[in-house]
Amino acid sequence: MRRRDFIAVISAAALARPFGATGQQPGKIWRIGHLLPSTPTPEQAEIFARELEQRLAEFGYVQGRNVVLLNRFAGPRTDQIEEAVISLVPQVDLLVVWGNGGPAARKFAGAVPTVFISIGFPVELGLVQSLAHPGGNITGIAAEAALEINGKRLQILKEIVPSLKRVAFLRDTTVDDKFELAALDQAGRELGITVTPVDIKSADDLKGAFVDIQESRADALFVARTALTFNLGKQIADLALAAHLPSCHSFRPAVLVGGLMSLDADRVAMIRSPAAQIDKIIKGTNPADIPVEQPTRYELYINLKTARLLNLTIPPNVLALADQVIE
Repeated sequence: MRRRDFIAVISAAALARPFGATGQQPGKIWRIGHLLPSTPTPEQAEIFARELEQRLAEFGYVQGRNVVLLNRFAGPRTDQIEEAVISLVPQVDLLVVWGNGGPAARKFAGAVPTVFISIGFPVELGLVQSLAHPGGNITGIAAEAALEINGKRLQILKEIVPSLKRVAFLRDTTVDDKFELAALDQAGRELGITVTPVDIKSADDLKGAFVDIQESRADALFVARTALTFNLGKQIADLALAAHLPSCHSFRPAVLVGGLMSLDADRVAMIRSPAAQIDKIIKGTNPADIPVEQPTRYELYINLKTARLLNLTIPPNVLALADQVIE
């Protein structure tokens, strides 16, 4: 899958040599590379691009006047993401990356200040030394408030399926997910649930993975949080329903297209914090001294139509917690 720019607003000034220090320069046009998440449609990615532009405008940064955003849409594979980072770095003064773009930025961004959005386990992945003191040229907002969020997802799934004993964990082996699996394993032990990983590398692996899932006699499906599983949300939801498996997702769009439930931070709202962090960097603050922020609120989505097809009754206490119920 080839990379493509879907918003190309670059002036001659934007193509000058990248700025090496972090202090603000009078009259400088800051070039910001924005590596967008892999999404099922370009329109969804454009929502993130517009939101960042609007949030930056609140700090006085106007597209084409004192800031130029180069938005790049990369596919979900690691090599595609790394290619996008490599191509952006020579053109920009500051880099903004989503999700799996974090490790690629650490490898290839060099001294370019980097702000990440919605990356799980940034400390464990070595992106930052700690949340309070990142210690390098990277800061941002994490995807998960704590390791316990997967435990909360699993707990809600068990409330919906009280007989839950075995869960298949559909994971993308092209990314490092050992921290997510460890958190899920720990939560499973506490809830008396056995978690069995099932691996995929691309969409081509899905059908075979679901054969393995059914052979494992899983009672439900838990989907890992990666760019690939986000992109394949509808296919995964459809296959889970065909296999009569309740599915738990980290991304709410999967529930809108047929998944059973998700517990997800509002990623559009998450862009507010990175915009403020970008403002600080432009004004001269070192990313090492800008704490990594965390989501403060998660939204629970429940698909009642899917629940009915699975002959499940959603408990009243779970329905009361839901931010949106899809009929």
